[in-house]
Parts: sequence; C-alpha cells; structure tokens
Amino acid sequence: MKRQRSRGRVTLAAVAAMCAVAALPGPAWADGETAAYTFDPGAEAVAGAVVNTDAKALKAGSVYRSSIKAGEKLYYRLNLDATTNAYVSAVAVPKSGGKVAYGDGITVSVRDSSDLRCSSEDARFESAEYPRPIAAYAYRVVEKDSGTCQGPGTYNVLVERESKATSGPEDWELELRYATEPALADDAAMPTEAPEDWPSASPAPPTPATDNRRQGGSGYYDATSLETGEWKDEITPGQTLFYRVPVDWGQQIFATAGLGNSTASDEYISGALAMALDNPALGHVGNVSPMAYSGKPASVSLDPVPPVAYRNRFDAGSSVSAMRFAGWYYLSVTLSPKVAEAYGDKPFPLTLSVKVEGKAEGTPYAGDAGIFAVTDKDKDLARSGQSGPQAAESESNTMKLVGAAGIGAGAVLVLALGVWTLLARRRAATTTDGVGQPPYGGPPQAW
Repeated sequence: MKRQRSRGRVTLAAVAAMCAVAALPGPAWADGETAAYTFDPGAEAVAGAVVNTDAKALKAGSVYRSSIKAGEKLYYRLNLDATTNAYVSAVAVPKSGGKVAYGDGITVSVRDSSDLRCSSEDARFESAEYPRPIAAYAYRVVEKDSGTCQGPGTYNVLVERESKATSGPEDWELELRYATEPALADDAAMPTEAPEDWPSASPAPPTPATDNRRQGGSGYYDATSLETGEWKDEITPGQTLFYRVPVDWGQQIFATAGLGNSTASDEYISGALAMALDNPALGHVGNVSPMAYSGKPASVSLDPVPPVAYRNRFDAGSSVSAMRFAGWYYLSVTLSPKVAEAYGDKPFPLTLSVKVEGKAEGTPYAGDAGIFAVTDKDKDLARSGQSGPQAAESESNTMKLVGAAGIGAGAVLVLALGVWTLLARRRAATTTDGVGQPPYGGPPQAW
C-alpha cells in the first residue's frame, strides 16, 4: 500500500509539472533586453540565384533561410503540377540598428517559364522609416478561366530588393516559406465572385482578462498566441513583437495597439508605433498609418477587414484578397528606435486589444487543411498564451515526465520482485528439512 501511495505522488508530481509547463505565458526576456528576430530553427539554408536556370528548388511545407543585397534580384524554383495552389512568402529582416529609407522594400513574384507573372506583392517601408521585419507573398493558383500559369512545370520565385542610396548597405536576411493549399471538397459549389460588402463597424472593446499579460514573440516562428481580449505587454524602442490569433472561416479580426503615457518627456515623435497584419501564408493583409506619440496615451487600429472566406481571393484589393483562408493570423507591432532619443530606452507599456467576431463555419477543403484551419488545439494555445515552440516543448516535457513516471514505477516493481525472490530463497534455506526438501512441499512428485 505504501508503494501505491508513492506511485501516486510520482503521478501527481508529473501532472503538476505538466500544468506548470502548460501555463507559461510567453517567451521571457531580461528587463530592458531587445530580442533580435527569431528565425525558424528548422529553416534550411538556400542561396538565391542571379540566373534563374541556377535556382534551387523549394519543397512544399518547408522553411528556408537566405539573404539579399541592395538592388539584388534572386531566383528560387518551384516544380508544380496542374492542380495545386502554391504560396511562397518572404520575410525581409534588415540589420538591427541599420538604416532604411522611404520606399525601400522587397517585391516577391511567381513567374512561369516564359517569365509571365502569376502574381506579385511588395512590402515597403513608408513613413515609418526604421528597420523591422516585413513580409510579402506571391502565388500560383489554378483558375478555370485563366490561360496564364495553369500548366505543370517549372516556375520561378523572384525576390527583388529596392534600397535608396541613403539606405544602409548591409545585406537583408530572408526567411522563405513555401505552402500549398488543400484541394476543395466541392469545387463546383464554391462562389467565384468577391463579396460586395461586409460588417465594417468596430465592435465593442473586449473585456480584459484576469491574467492579461502576454509577452510577444520575436518572430513569426515564436509568435505568442492570443484570443479575444485586452492584453498587456511591454515594448522597447527598436523592438518588434509578434502575436498570432486563430481566425476561422466566417470570422472577422479587429485589433488595436496602444502605448501608455510617459513622464520622461512630451516631445512629438512621428511614426512612433507601427502595426501590421499577415495571413496564415504570411501574405500581407494590411497595416496602419504609424501612430505619433507625445508622451500621452495613444492608440491605433487596423482598418476593418472582411470575414475569412474562400471567395475573398477574387477581390482586386490585396487586403480583402488576403483574407482567403482560415488559420493563424499574425500581428506585429514595432516601436520606433527614435523614441529612445526623447524618452529613454526603457520598456514602454503596450496594450493590444484583439477581438474575433462571427460564428465559425465549416472548411471548404477535403481532408486535412494543414495551416489553413483552426483546430481545438489552436484554440487551447490562444487561451493559454503559448507560442508554437512552447507548445511543442510542453508536449515533449509531458512525454518525458510520463516516461520518467513509468520508468520509476517499473523500477519499483522490479525491485519489489527482487526483494520478494530474495526473501523466498532465504525462507527456503531456513526451513529445508533433513533430506533437502524445499518448503511448501517442493515441486510435484513424479507418478
């Protein structure tokens, strides 16, 4: 009975440890520390080619790490069939502390073997002229009435960087992702026209949670998960924080970012805070006009976007077209490094208000939708505030704890059996009669 209680304590300890791991609120950084961009550690190094025939092929479902020089044009290759929709995104990461100018940025395009452009998107630094990660994507989609980019074969991904003469000369690092969209369950039943209108009024602000602190991540890879609510964080001048929100089919996302007041100064800083929204394939949905700051509380909100719907892809506007699939939507918030010149480099109080409106609808895809879906696990992560890496670590730690508990229980059992055997042998030695018969009558006698 005592062993049973000991095993119970081991199990309870394991469960307590699991709960402690699952409750982690987000990545922890030392006070005043600014984290650099976190690249996906599983990213494979790939060099872009100046000549398209030398380009390396990208694999679907993979992440790559590359770099690009000022004014450079780099090619990567896709091998596509005639039925799959393919999306390739590029996150450009300028050197921290470097210099960018208005209009600097990247353009990503997918082109067929004749250099006909299938699609393209650019990401630019505008009035917020300070380094931060920016993302754009391009795609090849199969459309019944299109004669361009529809056949199987080799396609090129072209990433172009534009930099002014006054910009920093350093290379920009690139993080590339290649994702494919699942097949439709019923192609004929899907609408082929963009929506004409949708709810655009901002909803009532969400009710702050009891435990509403969330530490933002430092990249798309470790973005902190959020659900509807008002969340508190801190941001340092020059820092970019990343968050992700699960948005299902039929749902709309609204977001507002605000800075608390400061007593250090009242100097006016234009473009102090920038915020952007990207979709599950890291296609750019939209950003806000950078918020000015003068030491008083200030906030800025994303323009309303439509509910997630397959038909949004047929809209000519990029902000509507990008709301084409369900999954994790990413919010990034950057505080200008110029703020430190007037207000110091200590962290500023940041509030992020997020609201997801609308009832979730069914998926239009057949089978597993991969990153283009919202699962129960995703909802749990949004509720707990875990990032993807934290969730993976929690699962790993849980398995280790369960394994350790199992090994511990097994070791106790083996030890008990050993002790029982030893005692039995000793008892046999002390109770053997004069003719050497073992206790309890010994083995059965032969007939």
